[in-house]
Amino acid sequence: MKEKEIERLTKLKKVEEELYEEKKLKLIAGIDEAGRGPLAGPVVVSCVLMPRNSMIEGVNDSKKISEKKREKLYEEITSEAISYGIGIIDQKEIDEINILQATKKGLTEAIKDMEQKLNANNKENYIKPDAILVDALTKIDTNGIPYKSIIHGDAISYSIACASIIAKVTRDRIMRQWDEVYPQYGFAKHKGYGTAVHIQNIKEYGICPLHRKSFTKNFIN
Repeated sequence: MKEKEIERLTKLKKVEEELYEEKKLKLIAGIDEAGRGPLAGPVVVSCVLMPRNSMIEGVNDSKKISEKKREKLYEEITSEAISYGIGIIDQKEIDEINILQATKKGLTEAIKDMEQKLNANNKENYIKPDAILVDALTKIDTNGIPYKSIIHGDAISYSIACASIIAKVTRDRIMRQWDEVYPQYGFAKHKGYGTAVHIQNIKEYGICPLHRKSFTKNFIN
């Protein structure tokens, strides 16, 4: 790994290292989501617990990484993670409780999924993270784990960046699968976001069960 990349990753891990050193923490998880803004599909939240010495080349805010590179990093992160969890809230529930509450619910589910995997073979001495770093969200249910909310966390925290990649890749895979069911909308390309092509397809074909009614009401008659 080049020295410049090592320096970048070291800087990206500064938030975690301060908590390890100052608070004497041992296990720090990161959380991020994908899919708050699209017109169709679920919101996906990921909680990832990485080893303190993790230094995966290329880890960054998922929005700054190509789809091909995200897929590669996904495999590396999930392979190296101590544990990780996923929370998926579908479009129907998003319409029922709103996207913010859906994201918060997905966050709680992701944490519980991560803890369940972490303790799958450890029934006697239950383990959980000492702290969770989360991108921007507050007033959340972290299953009793202390958390720190960081604005633009996916760009300044290694753990959150890893979570952002897991969430994004997971959601993209879901949308590519749905593209086979509803090929007329182009979900494999735009992943449900409100591109000009997607909006035009909605106007032409109407909405399908994957669409969020609360997000698409301005595009249908």
